[in-house]
Amino acid sequence: MLFVIDFDGTLSVGDTVDAMLERFADDRWKDLEDEWLKGNISAIDCMKQQLDLVEVDQVTLENFFRGIQLDASFIPFHKYISQFSKVAIVSDGLDHAIDVATRNAAIPSMPIYANKLHFKPNGVSISYPFRNANCKAGNGVCKCQIAEQLSADVGGPVVLVGDGKSDYCLAKHADIVFAKGKLITHCEQENIPFRRFQTFAEILDVVKQWDIAKKQSTGISAKHLVA
Repeated sequence: MLFVIDFDGTLSVGDTVDAMLERFADDRWKDLEDEWLKGNISAIDCMKQQLDLVEVDQVTLENFFRGIQLDASFIPFHKYISQFSKVAIVSDGLDHAIDVATRNAAIPSMPIYANKLHFKPNGVSISYPFRNANCKAGNGVCKCQIAEQLSADVGGPVVLVGDGKSDYCLAKHADIVFAKGKLITHCEQENIPFRRFQTFAEILDVVKQWDIAKKQSTGISAKHLVA
């Protein structure tokens, strides 16, 4: 079993990248965001151009990352599911933000797949170690490819926990989807079975009702979870 956990707006209470841009970039980042949401530019182009607008030194930015609020109920959730599943944070956000924030909140160590943040004098840049040139979603991190690779090692089912546009593609392929935010609307429009959540405590309540041995041997129906 594999749990794919989104970060911004899912494990973190708000969107880390948006908060960073709001604090350290000029308002042009919002125009770029609108263009991405409309589908006029890719997530990769959007993020690169937005980060070019950031003016901040490394110490200040890392202190900002330490202040990122995370869902406190993730810790007991992770403690429970890690007994029988692989857990990975897979985000189209920034690796260093995730690493600093999770360490500061004493979140247990787990694999992190995200875009790589680089520091330069009074600014930042980005690279894409998990980019897939064939990714139809145009994201810097191809969540479908990572989920496929990880599940090949540990087996299914694949459980997605997410909230936004970067989760849309994987939502079509995951066996189980827990959704909040924009992902709810997308699942409704695409007739993708899902279960709503606001905190990881709610997901934990659901998972504790599963017959884990049975689910791992026979798979699990996302439609069953919505019933």
